[in-house]
Amino acid sequence: MKKSPCILAVAMIGAAIAASSYAQAASSLAASAEGETSEVRVAAILVPPFVMEQNGSLTGFSIELWNTIAARLKLKSSYQIMPDISALEEAMRSKRADLVVSVFITSARDAEFDFSIPILEAGQQIMVPDTGETARTRGPLRELLLLLFSRTTVVWLGIALLLVLIPANLVWLFERRYPKGIISNPNYFPGIFEAIYWGLSTLTTQAETMPRQWLGRTISIFWMFAGVVFVAFYTAQLTTALTVGQIRGAIEGPGDLPGKPVATIAGTTAVDYLRGHHAQVRQFSTFDQMIKALLDRKVDAVVSEAAILRYYTAHEGSGRVKMVGPEFNTAPAAIMFQLDSALRRKVDLSFVALRENGTYQQLYDKWFGAP
Repeated sequence: MKKSPCILAVAMIGAAIAASSYAQAASSLAASAEGETSEVRVAAILVPPFVMEQNGSLTGFSIELWNTIAARLKLKSSYQIMPDISALEEAMRSKRADLVVSVFITSARDAEFDFSIPILEAGQQIMVPDTGETARTRGPLRELLLLLFSRTTVVWLGIALLLVLIPANLVWLFERRYPKGIISNPNYFPGIFEAIYWGLSTLTTQAETMPRQWLGRTISIFWMFAGVVFVAFYTAQLTTALTVGQIRGAIEGPGDLPGKPVATIAGTTAVDYLRGHHAQVRQFSTFDQMIKALLDRKVDAVVSEAAILRYYTAHEGSGRVKMVGPEFNTAPAAIMFQLDSALRRKVDLSFVALRENGTYQQLYDKWFGAP
């Protein structure tokens, strides 16, 4: 049976399409076999020594580790620097990024994203202003002088002097012409000095004599009662000020954090830890904002990843801040992927290879020092 020209034309077009599809598939397989470079979108935030910017390019432990892994997998990285952790997570949720170069694993993040095997186990640590001394290094004499010349002492002594002058002038007025009164000289000077001495001694409930005139006696009784109340309030205020000063300067470990104003980065594991230990948590979007709050004495301490704080203390913060206490609240950090990412398994295998051949240890020693 003879086929029509139309049927032959359709058959030829179908064959051509099939051949083209086969050729494209073969080309794709060949490219895959040859390791053709593909691009991945990598999100990160600038947090030395993990991610840093130097001379217009990115560096740091996490950047160098990822670049090494990407080179093994023949991946090209397109970096996106985010302002804070919230923006980092939002970039992943909106699928504007394929992975985050490194972040600490939390249960909330694990519910939304996939993670590589941990690339680092890191704890948190405390950083405080470096005043050059601690409460324990101060001698008793220095503590006494700081107490005597404290702002609280000066203010209360000023109030006491003002309150002494008022009854002293009244007693001088009533007693200056009274026979056998406590004011021997009727003139304002030096009579007022006698009245001031009486006022000061009455304030401390050590008055030697009482006014003779009935109005003067009334004032004396009232002033003795007021003196008892004043001394009690002053003692309480001074004791409180001294105690608070000692407490604020005594942060030496995690056990000293409850009740203190402590800064940390919003969205990090430190937030939950500090809340669980009853610290007054102050959250900041960036590392720089957190450090500024510490240096401006708006907080007593900073809690963040130990490696980050140690790096700052050894560089920009040298002489201004110091580390105190041991590491605590250790957590794993890893590369974060989109959920069910096909790339995660390949990255895990490459990371294991880097650990086996010593490359990972070299990078670790470079940025954190040899153990």
